[in-house]
Amino acid sequence: MDSAEYERKIAARFATFDQDGNGYIDREDFSVAAQAVLAEFGTTARSDHGQAVLGGAEFFWQGLAGIADVDGDQRVTREEFVTGAVKRLRDNPQGFAEIARPFLHAVIAVAWDGVGAGPTREATARVLRVLGSTPELAETVARHLDADGDGRISEEEILTAFAAYCGVALPDA
Repeated sequence: MDSAEYERKIAARFATFDQDGNGYIDREDFSVAAQAVLAEFGTTARSDHGQAVLGGAEFFWQGLAGIADVDGDQRVTREEFVTGAVKRLRDNPQGFAEIARPFLHAVIAVAWDGVGAGPTREATARVLRVLGSTPELAETVARHLDADGDGRISEEEILTAFAAYCGVALPDA
């Protein structure tokens, strides 16, 4: 994949994080995402699971801001995101997944029903929908995330897919 193609795909990832569509990514986008997940699964913000999701979202935001917020204004523009991603993620997408790990771990705990090795494909699709995926895409992604076909999606399957998505290892992931 050439540099221009890579930058185009990274720019497309920007919309995933810009939850409110205002043209930049900020702490509020992460808070909105966390609150949406909690509401979807009927989890209160004051519960241990709720606090873990909110704390994970804050950690994720701080990590992203540390990578991409060049001017320190607590907002990541599309240009900052593309530049930060290209410079820091291309060679280390797993590092970006590590920034997301606390949030992803907490979301998995909220979505998991306590049975099996992780949340069901259906619960995973619910998370993806509430974070902005279309229902069709959410179903497709959840099905593909279940790499071993056991109907459950493990944390490692999610982290591996997230790293590939952020690093655009897959051409049209």
